[in-house]
Parts: sequence; structure tokens; C-alpha cells
Amino acid sequence: ERRQEVINYVTEKYGKDKVVQIITFGTMAARAVIRDVGRALDLPYAQVDMVAKMIPMELGITIDKALSYNKELKELYDTNPEIKYLIDMSRRLEGLPRHTSVHAAGVVIGSDSMDKFVPLSRSSDDIITTQFTKDTIEELGLLKMDFLGLRNLSVIQNAVALVNKYRDENDKLDINNIDFNDPKVYELISSGKTEGVFQLESSGMKSFMKELKPQSLEDIIAGIALYRPGPMDFIPKYIEGKNNRAQITYECPQLEPILAPTYGCIVYQEQVMQIVRDLAGYSYGRSDLVRRAMAKKKESVMVKERSNFVYGNPEEGIPGCVSKGIPEEVANHIFDEMMDFANYAFNKSHAAAYAVVSYQTAFLKAYYPLEFMAALMTSVIDNPGKVAEYIYNCRQMDIKILPPDINEGEADFTVKDGAIRYALSAIKGVGRPVIEAIVAERQERGPFKNIKDFAERLSGKEVNKRTIESFIKAGVFSSLHPNRRQLMLSYIQILDQVAEEKKKSMTGQMSLFDLMSDGDRVDRLELPQVDEYSDEQLLAFEKEVLGIYISGHPLDSYLDCIKRNVTCYCRDFQIDEETKKPKVEDGSIEIIGGMITSKTVKSTKNNNMMAFITVEDIFGVVEVIIFPNDYEKYKAILSQDQKIFVKGKVTVEEEKDAKLICQEIIPFDSLPKELWIKYADIASFKKDEQNLYLILNDYDGNDSVIIYCEKEKCIKRLPKNMNVKACKELANRLSLIYGEENVRIKEISIEKNRKID
Repeated sequence: ERRQEVINYVTEKYGKDKVVQIITFGTMAARAVIRDVGRALDLPYAQVDMVAKMIPMELGITIDKALSYNKELKELYDTNPEIKYLIDMSRRLEGLPRHTSVHAAGVVIGSDSMDKFVPLSRSSDDIITTQFTKDTIEELGLLKMDFLGLRNLSVIQNAVALVNKYRDENDKLDINNIDFNDPKVYELISSGKTEGVFQLESSGMKSFMKELKPQSLEDIIAGIALYRPGPMDFIPKYIEGKNNRAQITYECPQLEPILAPTYGCIVYQEQVMQIVRDLAGYSYGRSDLVRRAMAKKKESVMVKERSNFVYGNPEEGIPGCVSKGIPEEVANHIFDEMMDFANYAFNKSHAAAYAVVSYQTAFLKAYYPLEFMAALMTSVIDNPGKVAEYIYNCRQMDIKILPPDINEGEADFTVKDGAIRYALSAIKGVGRPVIEAIVAERQERGPFKNIKDFAERLSGKEVNKRTIESFIKAGVFSSLHPNRRQLMLSYIQILDQVAEEKKKSMTGQMSLFDLMSDGDRVDRLELPQVDEYSDEQLLAFEKEVLGIYISGHPLDSYLDCIKRNVTCYCRDFQIDEETKKPKVEDGSIEIIGGMITSKTVKSTKNNNMMAFITVEDIFGVVEVIIFPNDYEKYKAILSQDQKIFVKGKVTVEEEKDAKLICQEIIPFDSLPKELWIKYADIASFKKDEQNLYLILNDYDGNDSVIIYCEKEKCIKRLPKNMNVKACKELANRLSLIYGEENVRIKEISIEKNRKID
């Protein structure tokens, strides 16, 4: 939130001419250059899209690497001249700068005016930047600073403020003075219930922490350093070492004090530096040069350093491993391991700083869950999907979420009486200045008595009819007027009346009531006598003005059913703010479950109809593409609010949420089921068989009936002509005859065809 203040401070301290921000060049990466060249060559979008998607979405991928990885792409390149030309042109442009922007955190500070050292430019936002990138700036020997901004620091700050809001001065929480060996915090981290905990909330990291069961800050530091592409390969070895320390071996005794804290694994850059110092006698400065050379894969430097490390270099004052009694082959093997590690090395100081923030957020969640979750939701207030996810987490933690309220709510999420009050500034179309004016008025002159009192006190302060309508739909006035329909039918009339009264007051016209003192005046508000909206309509209003449901969700009663049948949730299709890509993989087959919130039907070039539907679950939304054949098959069930499972193929584009291409649609109420009826033994079933069939005949359907005879442990599936509609009515009727404990309806999972109670 306050990074710009730091940059401004540095600029004022050292001088505007001596401080500039660093430029970055967006380059033509493998997939992007294919799309750009295809567009320039005016090739069909579908063809270019197909080629682009054949390039794997991995860090550092190039077109040449993709051709060697993907046989299908190589075959297209060799056999299709048009695609060969597209790829050849793209290879020539790959890696070239595409556009410029300002590095979010990079700042250069000079001893003199910066235009004496580097060429400068002015960005579109009127910010002065270098024309050289950060690497060139570094090579020139200039001081490059990185002002890293973390949303989580704001979460910690706001959570602590909420904790301390009603505390005495002597009882304030100091987040920088907490116990870093608290078992309760490590228990939370090991449980995997780390939603909102910095660096530890991804599903992969949750699994890792459950397995690792950290017991110290050192374990969390190592976990953060290891959970990255490359070091991940060492995770099993690290966990094995932690759980079975007697099995750890070291290639030479000198390695033990260096690698013991990480159970025999090289995890940090600092360990590489310590190894070359302690085993080969390098100086501190020289050890850092080796670390840099390894990380940048400077081959010529490394050949020389291998010789220095193993055999020493008297001229440069390096004793070498052999002189310290370490065998030549052992020294070479240690150097090889350091070289392998250097490709993805992480410095411990960085991981330690992150681990402190991780621990602080986990501490707040363990001891002050309400304040922490409130601050967390405030930090993502502009992202309804994330807010919905955290509200769901709150419900799992038995934290009550109260609706926004005109006399209790504030701009941010707040904590009161063991619950979290929803933020007023989260209401769509209502700016923060309006909310701040409302809160200031309330603090100065007391709570609002009714909607008319509110209108009288706030008119002229940016509160208009649209604001009032949004407030009514969000339930902001419900503590004053429980019936939202009454307010919706009368608020315009009330506002007009208030405006008219103010107008009269300004022209000097006064009534008998106006002559009364405030204490004598009776504020009567006549509202129409009508019934409240239906629950469905109230939820729809909440969704409209808040972007999410608060008082409930249309899918709440289906949650168990959804969990059993989906392979992922709608949030997994949305771009992650840290990785900048969705969790689902391009081309994977997934099942989602939710309700249809919108549908668009379009005509193809061949005049066939296809559809784009939006499916929403409790965490987010996904766009589903339904091609003509499938649209014809399923169009009868594609209505608004229909609850469906969709099985399909994931399609991912750069910098966009993923989509799902439909293969199959199953309405919730059409899930295959089985009706199980238990008898004491086969004889009991035989005796009752005809009576049972008479009942089943009244419920014709497609669900199987299975008889279980307990004594013989015998299972009998009735023939298909005895299939029924396995509904609650049938189950209740059978329960009255055979006992509730002897009748079960079991769902069959879409994917695995397994039976579930």
C-alpha cells in the first residue's frame, strides 16, 4: 500500500536528479510471439491458437525447446509450409523487446545526477526511468534497490490494529515481539488450515507442511526455499532426514556443521558459500563471487574455480580441499552437487524474511482468527471471488459473518461481539469517501434512527438514489427496517419528501411541526404494508450489489454433492495473483459443479447454434464453451439458475482466466443413484418381495434397486425393469415399513462410478 511513499522518501532524501526507477522490457516470449506473428501474417486465429498451445507453459520455454519436446508440433513444422513459415519468423523475433514498462520495485540511487551515468526516458505515467534494465544497471556498478511490496504486510498491520482497537495501552499486541517457538502456531501450520497464511496457502504447500510438520522457524525457512521448481526434488530427502536423523550421512566431517540444520541437504546459497570457505579456505568475498558465478552458469569461471576448490591456488591464497585432507574425488563430487544446486539456489536471508511474515500471519490466525480474517478480506475487497473464498473459510472456522449495517459497519471489515461485520465499501457503486462521510456523521451525531433520518443527515454528501438503492439491496438498513421490499417501494418518495422539506426550509416556509423542538418532534415513517421478498430474491440482490452471497448461497444445500463429484473448483480457473496463471492445466479434463448464471447463444459460420454459459460455485465463476453438437444435445437444460455438473477440456490463454470446453453436462437432480434396502435374511426378502414390488412400481425411473440380506451378506441387484426414481418421498415411504436404518439412497460418483452415502 505504501511503497510509493518509500520511493518518494528516497527521492527527497537523495535528490530528484539522483533517484530514478528502472525500466523493464516485455519480451516476445514463445507463445506470445507465435500469436503476434500469426496476427501480422493474417493467419486464421484457430490455426495460430493451436500452434501456440502446443508450446508448454513453463518458465524459460523457447520455441526450439518446444519443438524438441512436442513431437506433434515438430511434425506440423516439418509437413505444413505455412506453419513452418510462422514458426521460422517467430524464432527470429523471439526474445526481442515488445514494449516497455516501469519496474514496480526497482530504484537506482546515484552519487550524482543519474543522466551522467545512464540514458533516461519518461514513461507514459510521467515517471523518469532508466533506459537500461536492472542487469545492465548492476553491471555498471550502480546501486540498485528493490522495494518489495507485500499485501500480507498490510494484512498484519490491519489485523494488529483491530486486535488493539479496544485494548489498554499496556495490553497492546506487538507483532514484532511474539514467541517464535509457539507450539499452537506450528500445530496450525502442520494442520494445513493455512488459508491466508503468507507463502503457505497453496494446496501443494499445505500438503508439504502436513508432511513436514515444522517445529521451528528453521523448518519454515527451509520449506519456503525448497518449495520451488528444482529444489522440490530434495523435499523427500529433507523430510526423511528430519524424521530419521540417524540415517543422514556426510561426504566429509567438515560438511556436518554446515548441512546439519537442513538434514544433509544443500538448501541455501549461504551454505554454498560456507562450504567453499570451510572446506577449501576461500575468503568471504571470494565465496560470494563463486556463488554468483555458479548462479549465472559462467562456464570458464567455474572450470577455474573447480581447480581452486579441489587443489587450491597458492597465488590467490586458496588452500583447497586436498590440502585439508579431503580426497580429490570427494571434493569433485561436492563441487558437482553445488553446481547442480546453483541452478535454482535461494538465499536464506530472503527465505528467512518470508518465513517471519509466514509465522506472523499464522500466529494471528491461531490466536486472533476474527481480526486476521477481517483484515485478510479487507486486503482483497476488490476481488469478490477471493472474499467469497475467505467467507467460506470463516464458516468452516465457525466465524459468523454479519451483513453490512448502517449503524455498525465501517469502510473495512471489522470485528464486533465475536463476529465479522461486512465492509460497507465493498458495496458496488459506493465509493470510500461516501462511506467515510457516513461513519463521520454517525460518530459525530449518533446512530441513524431510520432511512428518512439517514437521508436528512447525509443529503448533499454524495448520497443519492442509486446509493440508497444499493444499500437497501445489500441489507444495510435491515437493523432499522427488516423488510427490504417496504424500503424499495418507498425510498424514492422519502428522498423526494426530504428534498422538498429542505427546499421549504431554505425559502422560510415553516410548518407547525417545524416549530417544535427536536425533543418534542415525533418522527413517524409510514411504510407500505407488504411481505418481504423471497429468500431467492434477497440472495440475488446481495449478489448484484456485493458480488457475492452473504446470508447464504443457493448452492449451500448441495455442497456435499459438489465436493463428491468435482475434480476442481471454479476458483482454480482464475489467474493466481502470485503465479500469474490458473491452477488448472491446459488440455486437462476436469469436472466442475455449480449453477448457470448467464447464457449467450451465438450462430457459427455454418449457421449452427452454440452457447457460452457462466457456471458459478461458491468460490467463483467459469466460462463454459458449448459447441453446436453438444448445444443441441443439452439446450433443454441450459436455463438460468439450473444446477449442473460440466465435464470438459480446459483451455488456457496467456494472462486470462481459463475456460472449459464442454464434453458432458449432468443436472444435479439427474445424478445416477442406487436405492439400497436391507433385510435380515434372504427368507425375509422372499416373503416380502411382492409387497416391495408394488411400492416400487409407483416410482418409475432410471435408478437401480439393490437388496442386501444381512445374515448371508448377500447383495442382489433387481433387474432394470424394476429401476425407480430414488427420491426422498420413496425413501420415507419405505422407511415407515422397513425402518429408517434399513433404507439408503446412494449417489454414484460421475468420475469413478463409486457409491457414496
